[in-house]
Amino acid sequence: METGTEKAGWSGAGWARLAIGLVQGVALYALHRAMEAKAWPATEPALFEALVYAWAFIPILLLGGLGDMRRVTLAVWAVVATAVAVGLGLHHVLREAPGTNFQYLHGGAGIFVAAVLFIGHHLVQGADTARRPIAPYPVYFDAAWKHGVQLALAGAFTGVFWLVLLLGAALFKLIGLDFLEKLIREEWFAVPGTTVAFAAAVHLTDVKAGVIRGVRTVALTLLSWLMPLMGLIAVGFLVALPFTGLKLLWATGHAAALVLAAAAVLIILLNAAYQDGADARTPAVLKWAGRVTALAVAPLVAIAAYGVWLRVGQYGLTPDRVVASACALVGACYAVGYAMAALKPGAWLKPLEATNVATAFVAIGVLVALFTPLADPARIAVADQVRRLEAGKIAPDKFDYGFLRFDGARWGRAELERLKAHATGPNAKVISEKAAEALKLEYRYQRDEQRPQFDADRITVWPKGRTLPDGFVKQAWDAGDGWSPCIQGGDRACDAFFADLDADGTEEVLLSPGYQLNVYRFADGRWTKAGDLNAGGCPGVAEALKAGKFKVAEPKWKDLEVAGQHLRLQGDGCEPQPEVKAASK
Repeated sequence: METGTEKAGWSGAGWARLAIGLVQGVALYALHRAMEAKAWPATEPALFEALVYAWAFIPILLLGGLGDMRRVTLAVWAVVATAVAVGLGLHHVLREAPGTNFQYLHGGAGIFVAAVLFIGHHLVQGADTARRPIAPYPVYFDAAWKHGVQLALAGAFTGVFWLVLLLGAALFKLIGLDFLEKLIREEWFAVPGTTVAFAAAVHLTDVKAGVIRGVRTVALTLLSWLMPLMGLIAVGFLVALPFTGLKLLWATGHAAALVLAAAAVLIILLNAAYQDGADARTPAVLKWAGRVTALAVAPLVAIAAYGVWLRVGQYGLTPDRVVASACALVGACYAVGYAMAALKPGAWLKPLEATNVATAFVAIGVLVALFTPLADPARIAVADQVRRLEAGKIAPDKFDYGFLRFDGARWGRAELERLKAHATGPNAKVISEKAAEALKLEYRYQRDEQRPQFDADRITVWPKGRTLPDGFVKQAWDAGDGWSPCIQGGDRACDAFFADLDADGTEEVLLSPGYQLNVYRFADGRWTKAGDLNAGGCPGVAEALKAGKFKVAEPKWKDLEVAGQHLRLQGDGCEPQPEVKAASK
């Protein structure tokens, strides 16, 4: 019988994995030191970012590929994956305008690159295992879920590894020895130590296949029984929607993202229940729930896509809306395939297999397009927003030139330069001047501080029938008037209420972006912000305000005057504040 060490194979794949982890750690530490010292290659942002992507992800692919793929296939895939990671890293820097500061895997791009490599790795591994371009679905399922569980366990092991070191350092410090505490604080130890621990965990979990299989089975079983619950929630939401209407949904400002997230959860839970397609071992209740849940994906994706389409029609494309559109496209692939799987008689959800494999290729294509000039969200959004400006769909004084300057990457900066020099149309002079102003800005919100953008169409006035004061709507807002999301830029929907809070006979305007009330008072011929009322997210507050069920009341707690300033008690929680009782004499 083999011993644990012999089975672990530390003389072969085990030592190779430890070596990969050590080299990865040393390389990442060297990159970190170069960044701190502002030395090469950190002096070349594009090269530096590409190296970070390569050393962060490719060694992990090698750790997972050893023992699961043929060496030739793994070597070729490593070269291709390196080229992809380096290419995406280079583009992520080269797309930015000159002078932009960079950080490790900044902007969330690392998550998307990891997704591309994870999906691609398992498509390649499946093909290598089956010895054909498209492998049987159980092969993909086994590899992807195995490595998913493996990565989770390796991450947990690495976390415990550091907890043990910290505990050991604390114990030694109790007796006056701080060598271990000083050691683990050293970056030259911490970075390679982390990567080596992770590599060791990958190997130990890889050779203990029964452990991985057992954990995976438990995880999938638990997730599969959440599928009927999530399906019931989704169906209930869809049934209630015709009665509540879509207005409340769109008023949140993030409905499309939330609905897409719900669809993604349904997809994950459906796959947890379906597993590798072994129909005979799936309980009947999960089969029925699975068909209903699979049908619910399509309307959820449709609602999300419609929400994105409405926002684009109203305000044009932004990078976030481009990404949301891409996610809706991938979701549509799942939605169509899962609807066919739910409606097709015979083996339970069998078309789900082809849908998952085909959509994996679509997802890779979409992600790569988003992180290359082909469909870069900033490039597409800049082109759309400038087209709207020049077509007169948005007034020059309401156009967000700061977006071009700070969020439009190099394309936004180039368009600002063009608009400054060669603006066309009836508003060419105004556009040119504002483009020149934007080019002078030094940071993103300097524009907002200088010139808030007010859009009365985004504000719903309560009670119904009332309108905002003319002076409030027509006022030329500036930084001294105070900041509120309801006044400055963006597309946030807000509510407006009225109350005379200072008892001067003139009602203040209370603007609610959802989490508080921004109070504006009229004095010296201008509306300016007096302060905020904290609604605190307490239940029933928004409904009562809209119904007019509120009144001006004296504070229950007195202010504390310090150096001429009034310090006001801010309530903690949603419970009513107690009355102040006079002290007994």
